[in-house]
Amino acid sequence: MEELRIDKWLWAARFYKTRSLAQAAVEAGQVKVGGDRVKPSRSVRPGDILQIRAGEQDWEVLVRGLSAQRGPAVFARTLYDETPQGLKRRLEALELRKQNVDPSAHIKGRPTKHDRRQLEKLKSFSPH
Repeated sequence: MEELRIDKWLWAARFYKTRSLAQAAVEAGQVKVGGDRVKPSRSVRPGDILQIRAGEQDWEVLVRGLSAQRGPAVFARTLYDETPQGLKRRLEALELRKQNVDPSAHIKGRPTKHDRRQLEKLKSFSPH
């Protein structure tokens, strides 16, 4: 196998959980080959450099191997090598996100009855 559709490769390399998510990411411009936007049917070959936006992380990888089947994560990691400058940028961004944690990130959904009562106490509190 000398070439493989980019959406299949992204799925097999475990950047996206499903092939349809990989296809949607390629169509949205979150995956570039050599800096250019591509279509999901674009073929990748060993030696291609991909820029991938998966979740909150930006990856820059060099394609090392091809696989049309999704295997274990250990095998998927052998399909690519991360470029040194891409690794440096990704780790810097990760450290920056750790330093700037959103205080409301742990809150999910509507307030509970207990949360609402605490908010009411704070609102009705009078310092004088």
